[in-house]
Amino acid sequence: MSAILFFDPACDRPYDSQTLQQQAMGGTEATVVRVADALAALVVQHNRTSASGRYLPPRRDPAITHAVVIREARALAAVRDLYPNARVHLWLHDRVHPRSKRARRIAADAGILRELAVRVICVSDTQRNAVEAALRWMRVSDCVSASTIYNPVADDLHPDGSPIDDRKLVFLSSPNKGLKFTLDAFRAVRAAIPDMRLVVGNPGYKAGAAARLDGVEYLGPQPQPRVLAEVRTALCTFFPNFVIPETFGLVLAESKALGTPVLTHDCGAALEVLGDPAQVLPVSGAKRLYEGLLGACPTSWRRGPARLAAGLGLFDIYVERIRDWRAGARPVTGPDPRFHLSAVARRWREVLAT
Repeated sequence: MSAILFFDPACDRPYDSQTLQQQAMGGTEATVVRVADALAALVVQHNRTSASGRYLPPRRDPAITHAVVIREARALAAVRDLYPNARVHLWLHDRVHPRSKRARRIAADAGILRELAVRVICVSDTQRNAVEAALRWMRVSDCVSASTIYNPVADDLHPDGSPIDDRKLVFLSSPNKGLKFTLDAFRAVRAAIPDMRLVVGNPGYKAGAAARLDGVEYLGPQPQPRVLAEVRTALCTFFPNFVIPETFGLVLAESKALGTPVLTHDCGAALEVLGDPAQVLPVSGAKRLYEGLLGACPTSWRRGPARLAAGLGLFDIYVERIRDWRAGARPVTGPDPRFHLSAVARRWREVLAT
Protein backbone atom coordinates (compact mmCIF):
# COMPACT_ATOMS: atom_id res chain seq x y z
CA MET A 1 0.00 0.00 0.00
CA SER A 2 1.25 3.46 -0.90
CA ALA A 3 2.31 5.71 1.98
CA ILE A 4 1.16 9.22 1.11
CA LEU A 5 2.45 12.34 2.83
CA PHE A 6 1.55 16.02 2.42
CA PHE A 7 4.31 18.47 3.32
CA ASP A 8 3.36 22.04 4.21
CA PRO A 9 6.44 24.30 4.20
CA ALA A 10 4.60 27.61 4.51
CA CYS A 11 1.67 27.47 6.98
CA ASP A 12 1.59 30.20 9.62
CA ARG A 13 0.84 27.72 12.40
CA PRO A 14 0.26 23.97 12.70
CA TYR A 15 -3.26 22.66 12.06
CA ASP A 16 -5.05 19.32 12.11
CA SER A 17 -8.50 17.78 11.66
CA GLN A 18 -9.90 19.44 14.77
CA THR A 19 -8.79 22.89 13.66
CA LEU A 20 -11.24 22.79 10.76
CA GLN A 21 -14.20 22.47 13.12
CA GLN A 22 -12.99 24.76 15.87
CA GLN A 23 -11.16 27.67 14.22
CA ALA A 24 -11.14 29.81 11.11
CA MET A 25 -8.98 28.27 8.38
CA GLY A 26 -7.80 29.33 4.95
CA GLY A 27 -9.07 27.42 1.95
CA THR A 28 -5.73 25.72 1.26
CA GLU A 29 -5.32 24.41 4.81
CA ALA A 30 -8.97 23.27 4.92
CA THR A 31 -8.46 21.42 1.65
CA VAL A 32 -5.28 19.74 2.89
CA VAL A 33 -7.13 18.46 5.96
CA ARG A 34 -10.06 17.09 3.97
CA VAL A 35 -7.93 15.39 1.33
CA ALA A 36 -5.33 13.99 3.74
CA ASP A 37 -8.00 12.61 6.06
CA ALA A 38 -9.89 11.05 3.13
CA LEU A 39 -6.69 9.36 1.89
CA ALA A 40 -5.52 8.40 5.43
CA ALA A 41 -2.33 10.28 4.52
CA LEU A 42 0.26 11.82 6.81
CA VAL A 43 0.63 15.59 7.03
CA VAL A 44 3.95 17.19 7.94
CA GLN A 45 4.17 20.90 8.75
CA HIS A 46 7.44 22.82 8.87
CA ASN A 47 6.58 24.47 12.19
CA ARG A 48 5.05 21.51 14.02
CA THR A 49 7.09 20.27 16.99
CA SER A 50 4.89 17.44 18.27
CA ALA A 51 2.62 14.87 16.69
CA SER A 52 -1.17 15.09 16.65
CA GLY A 53 -2.33 11.78 15.23
CA ARG A 54 -1.23 11.70 11.58
CA TYR A 55 -0.10 15.34 11.72
CA LEU A 56 3.64 15.22 12.32
CA PRO A 57 6.80 17.31 12.62
CA PRO A 58 9.41 16.85 9.88
CA ARG A 59 11.39 13.63 10.10
CA ARG A 60 13.16 11.30 7.68
CA ASP A 61 10.98 8.42 6.51
CA PRO A 62 12.12 6.08 3.71
CA ALA A 63 8.72 4.34 3.78
CA ILE A 64 6.94 7.25 2.13
CA THR A 65 6.08 6.47 -1.50
CA HIS A 66 4.35 9.73 -2.47
CA ALA A 67 5.29 13.14 -1.04
CA VAL A 68 3.10 16.10 -2.01
CA VAL A 69 4.69 19.53 -1.43
CA ILE A 70 2.12 22.25 -0.87
CA ARG A 71 2.67 25.48 -2.84
CA GLU A 72 6.42 26.04 -2.43
CA ALA A 73 8.91 24.57 -4.93
CA ARG A 74 11.73 25.73 -2.66
CA ALA A 75 10.87 22.79 -0.34
CA LEU A 76 11.42 20.13 -3.01
CA ALA A 77 15.07 19.53 -2.15
CA ALA A 78 14.33 19.09 1.55
CA VAL A 79 11.46 16.71 0.78
CA ARG A 80 13.69 14.66 -1.52
CA ASP A 81 16.18 14.24 1.33
CA LEU A 82 13.56 13.44 3.97
CA TYR A 83 11.67 10.94 1.81
CA PRO A 84 14.28 9.43 -0.52
CA ASN A 85 11.99 6.73 -1.94
CA ALA A 86 9.01 8.96 -2.66
CA ARG A 87 7.61 10.16 -5.95
CA VAL A 88 7.45 13.94 -5.43
CA HIS A 89 4.51 16.13 -6.43
CA LEU A 90 4.01 19.91 -6.20
CA TRP A 91 0.46 20.98 -5.32
CA LEU A 92 -0.09 24.57 -6.46
CA HIS A 93 -2.97 26.66 -5.12
CA ASP A 94 -1.91 30.09 -6.39
CA ARG A 95 -1.82 31.79 -9.77
CA VAL A 96 1.22 30.92 -11.87
CA HIS A 97 1.67 32.15 -15.42
CA PRO A 98 4.70 32.81 -17.63
CA ARG A 99 7.07 35.47 -16.27
CA SER A 100 4.97 36.03 -13.15
CA LYS A 101 6.68 36.42 -9.79
CA ARG A 102 5.55 32.97 -8.69
CA ALA A 103 6.69 31.43 -11.97
CA ARG A 104 10.12 32.97 -11.51
CA ARG A 105 10.30 31.55 -7.98
CA ILE A 106 9.44 28.09 -9.28
CA ALA A 107 11.90 28.49 -12.16
CA ALA A 108 14.67 29.00 -9.61
CA ASP A 109 14.18 25.32 -8.75
CA ALA A 110 13.94 24.12 -12.35
CA GLY A 111 16.90 21.81 -11.81
CA ILE A 112 15.20 19.77 -9.11
CA LEU A 113 11.91 19.86 -10.99
CA ARG A 114 13.74 18.09 -13.79
CA GLU A 115 15.72 15.77 -11.52
CA LEU A 116 12.61 14.50 -9.76
CA ALA A 117 10.29 14.69 -12.80
CA VAL A 118 7.86 16.43 -10.49
CA ARG A 119 4.17 16.18 -11.23
CA VAL A 120 2.34 19.47 -10.63
CA ILE A 121 -1.16 19.24 -9.18
CA CYS A 122 -3.50 22.12 -10.06
CA VAL A 123 -6.88 22.89 -8.51
CA SER A 124 -8.76 23.80 -11.72
CA ASP A 125 -8.36 23.53 -15.46
CA THR A 126 -8.18 27.32 -15.56
CA GLN A 127 -5.15 27.27 -13.30
CA ARG A 128 -3.60 24.26 -15.07
CA ASN A 129 -3.70 25.95 -18.48
CA ALA A 130 -1.65 28.85 -17.10
CA VAL A 131 0.69 26.52 -15.21
CA GLU A 132 1.38 24.47 -18.34
CA ALA A 133 2.23 27.67 -20.21
CA ALA A 134 4.60 28.59 -17.37
CA LEU A 135 6.25 25.17 -17.49
CA ARG A 136 6.86 25.65 -21.22
CA TRP A 137 8.32 29.09 -20.48
CA MET A 138 10.62 27.45 -17.89
CA ARG A 139 11.56 24.82 -20.49
CA VAL A 140 10.74 21.90 -18.20
CA SER A 141 7.47 20.75 -19.79
CA ASP A 142 9.22 17.80 -21.41
CA CYS A 143 9.67 16.14 -18.00
CA VAL A 144 7.28 17.98 -15.66
CA SER A 145 3.59 17.30 -16.18
CA ALA A 146 0.48 18.93 -14.70
CA SER A 147 -2.86 17.44 -13.67
CA THR A 148 -6.10 18.92 -12.36
CA ILE A 149 -7.62 17.78 -9.06
CA TYR A 150 -10.41 19.99 -7.76
CA ASN A 151 -10.62 21.11 -4.16
CA PRO A 152 -13.31 19.20 -2.26
CA VAL A 153 -16.45 19.99 -0.33
CA ALA A 154 -18.06 17.49 2.03
CA ASP A 155 -20.34 14.97 0.32
CA ASP A 156 -23.17 15.78 2.75
CA LEU A 157 -23.11 19.54 2.10
CA HIS A 158 -26.48 20.37 0.52
CA PRO A 159 -29.48 22.70 0.92
CA ASP A 160 -31.40 21.95 4.11
CA GLY A 161 -34.50 24.09 3.73
CA SER A 162 -33.22 26.96 5.87
CA PRO A 163 -35.28 30.12 5.30
CA ILE A 164 -33.61 32.66 3.01
CA ASP A 165 -33.19 36.23 4.19
CA ASP A 166 -33.43 38.21 0.96
CA ARG A 167 -31.99 41.25 2.73
CA LYS A 168 -28.69 39.52 3.54
CA LEU A 169 -25.54 39.26 1.43
CA VAL A 170 -22.37 37.51 2.63
CA PHE A 171 -18.70 38.07 1.86
CA LEU A 172 -16.72 35.26 3.49
CA SER A 173 -13.23 35.38 2.09
CA SER A 174 -9.83 36.91 2.66
CA PRO A 175 -10.13 40.73 2.67
CA ASN A 176 -7.40 41.10 0.05
CA LYS A 177 -9.73 39.40 -2.44
CA GLY A 178 -11.60 42.56 -3.32
CA LEU A 179 -13.23 43.43 0.00
CA LYS A 180 -12.63 47.17 -0.40
CA PHE A 181 -14.27 47.14 -3.83
CA THR A 182 -17.08 44.98 -2.42
CA LEU A 183 -17.75 47.55 0.30
CA ASP A 184 -17.84 50.34 -2.28
CA ALA A 185 -20.32 48.34 -4.34
CA PHE A 186 -22.39 47.56 -1.26
CA ARG A 187 -22.69 51.29 -0.47
CA ALA A 188 -24.41 51.68 -3.84
CA VAL A 189 -26.58 48.62 -3.26
CA ARG A 190 -27.74 49.91 0.13
CA ALA A 191 -28.40 53.39 -1.25
CA ALA A 192 -30.73 51.82 -3.82
CA ILE A 193 -32.17 49.10 -1.55
CA PRO A 194 -31.98 50.47 2.01
CA ASP A 195 -32.85 47.24 3.86
CA MET A 196 -29.89 45.28 2.45
CA ARG A 197 -27.09 44.24 4.79
CA LEU A 198 -23.71 42.60 4.26
CA VAL A 199 -22.15 40.02 6.59
CA VAL A 200 -18.34 39.92 6.30
CA GLY A 201 -16.22 37.02 7.52
CA ASN A 202 -12.50 36.35 7.37
CA PRO A 203 -10.48 33.10 7.31
CA GLY A 204 -8.00 34.76 9.64
CA TYR A 205 -4.73 34.79 7.71
CA LYS A 206 -5.02 38.35 6.36
CA ALA A 207 -5.82 41.41 8.43
CA GLY A 208 -8.47 43.73 7.08
CA ALA A 209 -9.60 47.08 8.40
CA ALA A 210 -13.19 46.84 9.61
CA ALA A 211 -14.48 50.17 8.31
CA ARG A 212 -17.75 51.28 9.90
CA LEU A 213 -20.41 51.25 7.20
CA ASP A 214 -24.18 51.23 7.53
CA GLY A 215 -25.55 47.74 7.05
CA VAL A 216 -22.20 45.94 7.34
CA GLU A 217 -21.65 43.35 10.07
CA TYR A 218 -18.12 42.06 10.65
CA LEU A 219 -17.94 38.54 12.03
CA GLY A 220 -14.17 38.30 12.16
CA PRO A 221 -12.52 34.86 11.79
CA GLN A 222 -15.06 32.05 12.24
CA PRO A 223 -14.92 28.24 12.17
CA GLN A 224 -16.43 26.36 9.26
CA PRO A 225 -19.84 25.51 10.78
CA ARG A 226 -20.59 29.19 11.50
CA VAL A 227 -19.51 30.24 8.03
CA LEU A 228 -21.74 27.65 6.37
CA ALA A 229 -24.70 28.69 8.53
CA GLU A 230 -24.33 32.28 7.32
CA VAL A 231 -24.13 31.20 3.68
CA ARG A 232 -27.22 28.98 3.92
CA THR A 233 -29.58 31.83 4.74
CA ALA A 234 -28.16 34.54 2.46
CA LEU A 235 -29.72 35.83 -0.72
CA CYS A 236 -26.31 35.30 -2.26
CA THR A 237 -22.60 35.22 -1.67
CA PHE A 238 -21.64 38.73 -2.77
CA PHE A 239 -18.14 38.35 -4.17
CA PRO A 240 -17.45 40.93 -6.90
CA ASN A 241 -13.76 40.03 -6.83
CA PHE A 242 -11.47 40.62 -9.77
CA VAL A 243 -8.52 41.88 -7.74
CA ILE A 244 -7.05 38.42 -7.03
CA PRO A 245 -8.55 35.84 -9.41
CA GLU A 246 -9.45 32.57 -7.71
CA THR A 247 -7.62 29.49 -8.93
CA PHE A 248 -10.54 27.48 -7.54
CA GLY A 249 -12.55 29.42 -4.97
CA LEU A 250 -13.70 27.17 -2.15
CA VAL A 251 -16.27 29.78 -1.11
CA LEU A 252 -17.80 29.46 -4.60
CA ALA A 253 -18.03 25.66 -4.45
CA GLU A 254 -19.37 25.63 -0.89
CA SER A 255 -21.99 28.27 -1.67
CA LYS A 256 -23.08 26.24 -4.68
CA ALA A 257 -23.35 23.06 -2.60
CA LEU A 258 -25.56 24.85 -0.05
CA GLY A 259 -27.91 26.14 -2.74
CA THR A 260 -26.78 29.76 -2.36
CA PRO A 261 -25.98 31.54 -5.64
CA VAL A 262 -22.88 33.71 -6.00
CA LEU A 263 -22.69 37.17 -7.53
CA THR A 264 -19.13 37.41 -8.82
CA HIS A 265 -17.05 38.22 -11.88
CA ASP A 266 -15.78 36.18 -14.81
CA CYS A 267 -12.29 36.08 -13.39
CA GLY A 268 -10.03 33.14 -12.63
CA ALA A 269 -11.91 29.85 -12.23
CA ALA A 270 -15.26 31.39 -11.23
CA LEU A 271 -17.21 30.27 -14.30
CA GLU A 272 -15.54 26.84 -14.31
CA VAL A 273 -16.64 26.25 -10.71
CA LEU A 274 -20.10 27.86 -10.80
CA GLY A 275 -21.05 26.79 -14.31
CA ASP A 276 -23.77 29.46 -14.50
CA PRO A 277 -23.32 32.67 -16.53
CA ALA A 278 -26.16 34.31 -14.57
CA GLN A 279 -23.89 34.37 -11.52
CA VAL A 280 -20.75 35.55 -13.31
CA LEU A 281 -20.51 39.14 -14.54
CA PRO A 282 -17.96 40.51 -17.02
CA VAL A 283 -15.23 42.77 -15.67
CA SER A 284 -15.48 46.15 -17.36
CA GLY A 285 -12.52 48.35 -18.12
CA ALA A 286 -14.10 51.04 -15.94
CA LYS A 287 -14.06 48.73 -12.91
CA ARG A 288 -10.41 47.84 -13.49
CA LEU A 289 -9.52 51.52 -13.87
CA TYR A 290 -11.43 52.45 -10.71
CA GLU A 291 -9.72 49.79 -8.62
CA GLY A 292 -6.36 50.49 -10.23
CA LEU A 293 -6.59 54.10 -9.06
CA LEU A 294 -8.00 53.40 -5.58
CA GLY A 295 -6.69 49.94 -4.73
CA ALA A 296 -4.11 51.19 -2.23
CA CYS A 297 -6.54 53.56 -0.48
CA PRO A 298 -8.20 52.51 2.79
CA THR A 299 -11.97 52.08 2.74
CA SER A 300 -12.54 55.29 4.71
CA TRP A 301 -10.85 57.33 1.93
CA ARG A 302 -12.90 55.74 -0.83
CA ARG A 303 -16.30 57.10 0.20
CA GLY A 304 -16.20 60.14 -2.07
CA PRO A 305 -14.86 58.34 -5.17
CA ALA A 306 -17.33 55.49 -4.56
CA ARG A 307 -20.24 57.94 -4.43
CA LEU A 308 -19.05 59.55 -7.68
CA ALA A 309 -18.60 56.12 -9.33
CA ALA A 310 -22.08 55.08 -8.20
CA GLY A 311 -23.49 58.25 -9.77
CA LEU A 312 -21.80 57.27 -13.04
CA GLY A 313 -23.38 53.80 -12.91
CA LEU A 314 -20.29 51.74 -12.05
CA PHE A 315 -22.20 49.60 -9.54
CA ASP A 316 -25.59 49.49 -11.26
CA ILE A 317 -25.18 45.90 -12.44
CA TYR A 318 -25.03 44.66 -8.82
CA VAL A 319 -28.12 46.64 -7.85
CA GLU A 320 -30.04 45.32 -10.86
CA ARG A 321 -29.03 41.69 -10.29
CA ILE A 322 -29.87 41.80 -6.57
CA ARG A 323 -33.25 43.37 -7.31
CA ASP A 324 -33.98 40.67 -9.87
CA TRP A 325 -32.99 37.89 -7.49
CA ARG A 326 -35.13 39.33 -4.71
CA ALA A 327 -38.05 39.54 -7.15
CA GLY A 328 -37.94 35.81 -7.94
CA ALA A 329 -35.13 35.33 -10.46
CA ARG A 330 -32.66 34.00 -7.87
CA PRO A 331 -30.71 31.16 -9.54
CA VAL A 332 -31.37 27.61 -8.40
CA THR A 333 -28.15 25.80 -7.60
CA GLY A 334 -26.95 22.83 -5.59
CA PRO A 335 -24.18 20.27 -4.97
CA ASP A 336 -21.77 19.57 -7.82
CA PRO A 337 -20.51 15.96 -7.96
CA ARG A 338 -17.18 17.16 -9.38
CA PHE A 339 -16.31 18.62 -6.00
CA HIS A 340 -17.58 15.88 -3.69
CA LEU A 341 -14.81 14.76 -1.35
CA SER A 342 -15.35 11.13 -2.36
CA ALA A 343 -14.84 12.02 -6.04
CA VAL A 344 -11.80 14.19 -5.30
CA ALA A 345 -10.23 11.41 -3.20
CA ARG A 346 -10.73 8.96 -6.08
CA ARG A 347 -9.06 11.41 -8.43
CA TRP A 348 -6.07 11.73 -6.06
CA ARG A 349 -5.68 7.95 -6.00
CA GLU A 350 -5.87 7.81 -9.81
CA VAL A 351 -3.23 10.51 -10.25
CA LEU A 352 -0.88 9.06 -7.65
CA ALA A 353 -1.21 5.61 -9.22
CA THR A 354 0.10 6.77 -12.61
